[in-house]
Amino acid sequence: MNLKIYIYTFCTMLSAFAVSSLNLEKIIYKNKVIEARILYFIISFALGYLISEFIIAFLPEEI
Repeated sequence: MNLKIYIYTFCTMLSAFAVSSLNLEKIIYKNKVIEARILYFIISFALGYLISEFIIAFLPEEI
């Protein structure tokens, strides 16, 4: 259980780092900074969850 929390945290931070390289300014309307940040966090958490579930699927059941 403890290892899963570390995997979730690491993958979320890694996906936030990766999403920060995207140029979302072309997609977002001007003067919508709060909405852009919310979208950034949602994408980061969703991507981090998917990556961590993929990694956890290959771990043995005892962990």
